[in-house]
Amino acid sequence: MKKTTLSFFLLFAVIVLQAQQLKVEPAFWWSGMQEPELQLMVYGNNIADYKATITSPHVYLKEVVSLESPNYLLLYLDISNSKPEKFDIVFTNGKKKITIPYELKQRDSSRRNIKGFDSSDVLYLIMPDRFANGDPSNDQIPMRMPYKVDRNDPDARHGGDLKGISDHLDYLAELGITAIWLNPVLENDMEGGSYHGYATTDYYRVDPRLGTNEDYVKLINDTHSKGMKVVMDMIFNHCGSDHPWMKDIPSKDWFNNLDHYVQTSHKKEVFFDKYASEYDKKCMTDGWFVPTMPDLNQRNRHVATYLIQNSIWWIEYAGIDGIRQDTYPYADYDMMVDWCKAVYKEYPDFNIVGEAWLNNSIGTSFWQKDSKLNPNNTQLKTVMDFPFMGLAHTAFFQETSEWNGGLHSIYEHMTYDFVYADVYHVLRFLDNHDTDRFLPEYPTDLSVFKQGITFLLTMPGIPQLYYGTELLMNGNKQKSDGDIRQDVPGGWPKDDVNWFTTDGRDSLQNEAFRFMQKLLKWRQGNDIIANGKMKHYALQKGVYAYERYLGEKSVMVFMNGTSKNVTIELDRYTESLKGKSTGFDILTERQLNLNTALKLTPKQIYIIEL
Repeated sequence: MKKTTLSFFLLFAVIVLQAQQLKVEPAFWWSGMQEPELQLMVYGNNIADYKATITSPHVYLKEVVSLESPNYLLLYLDISNSKPEKFDIVFTNGKKKITIPYELKQRDSSRRNIKGFDSSDVLYLIMPDRFANGDPSNDQIPMRMPYKVDRNDPDARHGGDLKGISDHLDYLAELGITAIWLNPVLENDMEGGSYHGYATTDYYRVDPRLGTNEDYVKLINDTHSKGMKVVMDMIFNHCGSDHPWMKDIPSKDWFNNLDHYVQTSHKKEVFFDKYASEYDKKCMTDGWFVPTMPDLNQRNRHVATYLIQNSIWWIEYAGIDGIRQDTYPYADYDMMVDWCKAVYKEYPDFNIVGEAWLNNSIGTSFWQKDSKLNPNNTQLKTVMDFPFMGLAHTAFFQETSEWNGGLHSIYEHMTYDFVYADVYHVLRFLDNHDTDRFLPEYPTDLSVFKQGITFLLTMPGIPQLYYGTELLMNGNKQKSDGDIRQDVPGGWPKDDVNWFTTDGRDSLQNEAFRFMQKLLKWRQGNDIIANGKMKHYALQKGVYAYERYLGEKSVMVFMNGTSKNVTIELDRYTESLKGKSTGFDILTERQLNLNTALKLTPKQIYIIEL
């Protein structure tokens, strides 16, 4: 081998070795995006000592930012005149030289037209670690931090993964689901395992115990092929305490309260409380959620840009149909407004739902886009109706009297829907991964289950179901978080029973499944329920009646909230019945006489197409 060739080979080897020691986020981007600026975070030993240059004639390096840690360098690129291409980012320090290849990919033209989830959809919330284990080979794999896999331990990892979800897409389609929302799938390389996913340690990597980035994309494509959408759970307020940023802090203002631990007050009301102190406001936004979830400072423009870009990267890369943003009010208010604008700038028909957990509809409505109660528009399209969730856990279980209790509470809750700027962008749910399950224990009959599910799927807004509800899964958060996040029997290869099949369920479960399936299938493509208006009536003899209507078409729902046989006079509903003497009940699949009176057995439901 010639000396010059040997020298070149050795030099190339050194460059490759050095390049492998650098991490660039995001690893690639796209040409043709609406936002002309791209931030690259480069991480490597003393990278701040290097000068960066770009070899592309179409990309301009507009700003280089060194942080307090010498191991970070932020490059801001102007890509307004870019085209799909590969180019090099060159780092030089005296005679030292590191070359990193970078690519701006061709943008998929269909991405800009992504239509987010809406009131025609029903979301099905899945905790991936607890739904189904499709690939046992990734259950116990090497990670930086030690963790435990033990299905007998409610706080350990259980082995559910993306393939387990993919393997059961037919089950979900058969049930009638139109969109799945997965609890966070990004890497949670935390001591103990962080099975729930809310302590991110790598924003660009799917947790390998769930699968790969490619597995995630495949799951989304497979879900789309079956006519269903995918909603991605994201967390901007905090990361995990074992994130590399906590091992090598980029700058002292990257996080809030690094010098001493401050617990957030969780008092979301400070944003509209006219009496709130500045102390309480700062404690709410800058305090840590829990000790293992350090509070990111989104007022730092570099942190804000990193998070905003990351969400856009996942939309563009994976083709997700929506985002559920965790702990929405805890992050910086102005930054979250900028984030919504940035997402909708790239994807005008996209949808974001924010978790703003407040105790009444007025507080919840404050967070919705165009709220008349909020002078500083949040730009957040969809909010979550936590007040309804809390109410549902008592109202549907109570006996409804002539004047109060039971379904009276549901009626009263609905009277406050006037506070929402857009009631069709309110996410309604009976339970989720943070609450008691709707059913506190296994039921002896389905009367409560059926009324809760009926109202959820016929009220205005976007319904969300929690996995296993159709199988009568129950649980109490006071026992443990694991009690409300149980495995679905049959989702693991060696399970004795399989609840995903008719033969594996008991008769009550099959009745519950069929009931929910009937309503979900009926709801699909039903524009009256998705976009129709609502009219309801004060209760008569414990019966709650309401109409959903659109144009000349309407549906009337009657629910008997009592444990008695009831006969109600129909003359008070004349404006909804509009002189029609019969209607078709979709539950019993028979025509009903609507001339003068209607008889209901204890807890009976009618869903009548007029």
